[in-house]
Amino acid sequence: MAGLLALSRTIDRVNEFIGKWVSWLILISILVSAANAIIRKVFDTSSNAWLELQWYLFGAAFMLAAAYTLKQNDHIRIDIVYGMFPRRVQHWIDLLGHLFFLMPFVTLMVIYFVPYVSLSFRSGEMSNNSGGLIIWPAKAILLVGFFLLALQGISEIIKKIAIMRGDMDDPNPFISAHEQAELEAKALADEAKALAGEVRS
Repeated sequence: MAGLLALSRTIDRVNEFIGKWVSWLILISILVSAANAIIRKVFDTSSNAWLELQWYLFGAAFMLAAAYTLKQNDHIRIDIVYGMFPRRVQHWIDLLGHLFFLMPFVTLMVIYFVPYVSLSFRSGEMSNNSGGLIIWPAKAILLVGFFLLALQGISEIIKKIAIMRGDMDDPNPFISAHEQAELEAKALADEAKALAGEVRS
């Protein structure tokens, strides 16, 4: 198990590094969008390449950060039923979900996208829009994103098994929406009391 946990930590570090850095692509996308709008208004000219570059950047940020989001346990989930179970049952739900839903899906996506990207690259596929960009980098981003998500799925399965065996602590203890709201309300109340104390003094 020690070797598998070392593999899991390596995957986590790689996806954390990528996830944090690709967040800058959102800023770059905003700057490209702003520059495109200014050039269009001031000089009455534009290009589809600018618009497609925005889509590429946003898509890259979304796909390449998906694995990091899974690592942080920040994907949207409906916990109405999930939150009713004890933590050990929740671990089983997570483990089975990763094994029977996440992993088959991402594996199929990787298998599907390899020839899809390869064909696009070999043919030099271009956008149908006038002045548009080449297509294969966008498709390659999809492939890399699903590959990283598959790796993170393996890491999460390893960690779930280790947690259930007692080999490691739970890095993401579950907090229901109600408990989260209570914690946030308490934090706000404590902050207000501290601020009031500073005003009095």
